[in-house]
Amino acid sequence: MQSSAFGIVSSPAPFLNLKPRRLSSPRSLPLPLHLPRRLAAAAAAAPLLSSAGGLSPLLLVSDRRRSSAAADGGFVVRASSSSVPGDGAGEIPAAPPAAAAAAGGGGEGLLRTLQLGSLFGLWYLFNIYFNIYNKQVLKVFPYPITVTTVQFTVGSVLVLFMWLTNLHKRPKISSAQLLAILPLAIVHTMGNLFTNMSLGKVAVSFTHTIKAMEPFFSVLLSALFLGELPTVWVLLSLVPIVGGVALASLTEASFNWAGFWSAMASNVTFQSRNVLSKKLMVKKEESLDNINLFSIITIMSFFLLSPVTLFVEGVKFTPSFVQSAGLNLKQLYVRSLLAAICFHAYQQVSYMILARVSPVTHSVGNCVKRVVVIVTSVLFFRTPVSPINSLGTAVALAGVFLYSRVKKIKAKSA
Repeated sequence: MQSSAFGIVSSPAPFLNLKPRRLSSPRSLPLPLHLPRRLAAAAAAAPLLSSAGGLSPLLLVSDRRRSSAAADGGFVVRASSSSVPGDGAGEIPAAPPAAAAAAGGGGEGLLRTLQLGSLFGLWYLFNIYFNIYNKQVLKVFPYPITVTTVQFTVGSVLVLFMWLTNLHKRPKISSAQLLAILPLAIVHTMGNLFTNMSLGKVAVSFTHTIKAMEPFFSVLLSALFLGELPTVWVLLSLVPIVGGVALASLTEASFNWAGFWSAMASNVTFQSRNVLSKKLMVKKEESLDNINLFSIITIMSFFLLSPVTLFVEGVKFTPSFVQSAGLNLKQLYVRSLLAAICFHAYQQVSYMILARVSPVTHSVGNCVKRVVVIVTSVLFFRTPVSPINSLGTAVALAGVFLYSRVKKIKAKSA
């Protein structure tokens, strides 16, 4: 005999002479039979949807909430009951209702914090080793175009390995999308090439001090091409950045104009990539996440730079040429390979972090990363640094951090 709490009337007791009351209309039916038509239809269709791999009824979102999510800049993801597409790190199993309700607290929150902290640690570590190995290679092998091409070559091999082994799902991409991505690949290629040209000419710490001016060019290009006028607070945050870089440049022991302008050109091209991505708004399919987009750009950069390398520098990475130049062949090849792996790895991890945090948080993390790279490179290469040079670098980096905080306040008030 079932409880009447579920709306089912039990059979009359033998010592009671009661007649069952006839229910005259559907409105008087007890739960769960008394359901709105749309909810009843959804409940009836639940087994079919689950078996077909479609939406689970627990993941159904009303039109009103869906439009609200879109207005907040979020994405409405169609997910099956078995898995939810991840943010670049594979597929994440969907949590059961109880776990989903408690996802933000307790052990789950601690686990996510540890995962994010590990990604930031890897991002910084790969970046440190990339700058060290890359500088060691460029000091004895002054061919930045060849070095950059080697890095794109290794990156392309890693991407193909990732797709062939299903470590990450291979994207489905159209020719129209490739044409839209092409400008991004061009400025990405130029940005990395200019960075290597600067690293080959000046100290690692000075290159990254100059690259601290990225916010200045971001504001400038956004105003010129997107019509996004900065606030007074944003403009004020740019003053210590420009002043700090100028002070560091005046007192830099390794200063030369080729290295300075190469780093400046790197700033312009990388910030142009950000502006272009907003202007073009590449339409992403489900399989074209941030990691796959970066992977496609890496392969395109390899094909763009390879003919330029052959035309400008020729074939310089052969064993015969390296040995004729009096270089240690094994050491050069190993360091070049490690630099290329770290180059690709730190950018992949950067995209994984960006998929988990806001752009402003990512920008703050990038500022801290630059501090870590500058300090470690100074210690490793024993770069001579004067007090005024240190002050200029510190002021510029403080300006970058202030800029990030101002942007965060602006994002919250928007």
